[in-house]
Amino acid sequence: MLTSTANRDSRPSILRFPSFWPRVREFAVPASVIETATARREAGDWAGACAAAGVDVDLQLRPVARSHGRALAARIRADLRHLAPDLLRWHMPRIAPHGLLRPGLTMDLARYDPPERDGPGPLHLVVRTPPAWADAGQRISLALWDGSHTEPAARRHPHPHPNRRFRLDLHRHLWDARRADELRFRSGADDRSTTHADQSVDPDLWCAVPPGHRCAVDRWAAEAATLLRAEGRGPGGTVSVRLGGRRRLLLRVEADENGPVTPVARIAAVLPDRGSSTAPVLPDAATWVLPDLDLLRTGAIEPGQLHPLVARALVPDLPASASAAARSRTGDRTGAVRLVDCRGSQHRIGLVDGALAPLDHDPAEIRREELLVALTGTPLPCLQAIDEAHRRPDCLTGVRERLDHGDIAGALAVVEGLLGPEAVLRDGPLRDELEAAARRRITYGLFRADLLGPGPIRRRTDPRRIVDPRPRRARRPRHTTIS
Repeated sequence: MLTSTANRDSRPSILRFPSFWPRVREFAVPASVIETATARREAGDWAGACAAAGVDVDLQLRPVARSHGRALAARIRADLRHLAPDLLRWHMPRIAPHGLLRPGLTMDLARYDPPERDGPGPLHLVVRTPPAWADAGQRISLALWDGSHTEPAARRHPHPHPNRRFRLDLHRHLWDARRADELRFRSGADDRSTTHADQSVDPDLWCAVPPGHRCAVDRWAAEAATLLRAEGRGPGGTVSVRLGGRRRLLLRVEADENGPVTPVARIAAVLPDRGSSTAPVLPDAATWVLPDLDLLRTGAIEPGQLHPLVARALVPDLPASASAAARSRTGDRTGAVRLVDCRGSQHRIGLVDGALAPLDHDPAEIRREELLVALTGTPLPCLQAIDEAHRRPDCLTGVRERLDHGDIAGALAVVEGLLGPEAVLRDGPLRDELEAAARRRITYGLFRADLLGPGPIRRRTDPRRIVDPRPRRARRPRHTTIS
């Protein structure tokens, strides 16, 4: 017990979670998306909620009713009506350095076994992320998978089979609005559940975790028992835990199948991760500490900035008004008047008739200065500030973050708030970012239409020459400031 406490409390706070999580929580799921998706879901429009949250629906329930029966189709429809796509996007796995969705991934949301054993195979409600070269807009897709590769969505996806590491059928509280309150217990935020789980932790487990890794060791035993039951192996057995860096643990879970005794997890082996183990893999949602929990404990985020369903589960006494106020806060200087040092005095620039313009210069002077610029002269400082705002504004980092996470409306709102809705963009980094985002959306559309293959294209004229039409994301600094 002393070893576990020392290992958990002595780590620096910067190692508790990747640095991209605060930016993800600010930009990845905007408040407008949450509000619209929630309103449509509560009205019974699950497809509209998916559209609001950037989820493409690749399934139809009528063929399911014909092939698998109306009862199974009704079960799927009930789950879809309670699917919170914005909550699902909130909990989707992400990768460094920018916190984008893990590409090329298929995850189980639910599994439906047919009522007859001799009938068709089980159906899987799955969510898929596109490959990295087609991840524009950070859109995800929802589909039903029967284990074959005949459906169009499975044919065009690089990994149509559900991934064993990322499965949410055992963590329905991460997407099902009916069970969102379970997050408090399943994440270990409940002090009573955490204290009870600590009693079943082998002290050697804390020492086996590599330094800097935020693993939910105190929840491994209970989560492993849940996994083993779902696999039909009973509450006891062996589970594989991937810790990254080609390292994994084999846990031996000891539990009484008929008794209420808390399962105990002990180390069976420490092996290099070669993917050859037949033991079930503990899902990542159960392996690692919930990022929101670490953000709250370290003070990197306020409870009101969380998703409302997450905030309600982790901070039950949080007023609803505090959550709404924090989520609606943007921090952008929309329509603000800015001051510029112009020829020894303070001048103002602001929006006039929908475009950014100097406020302390008469039109005739502005026309003369624009003619001077056309003749390669040096313009007024006010005009220089306006030109700089069009080409390289101070909000460029925030616009990039929003574009990367698919918040096109939010990025355009920031640009319009700075330059005005009638502004004409000039050549520069801002225009390049918007044009690149538009090109990436076209690539995603071609991927969805199955018009752009998953790999490079080899030209017939020269078999040795390979042409890759897929646009590559430009590299950016890993640590950027947030505007």
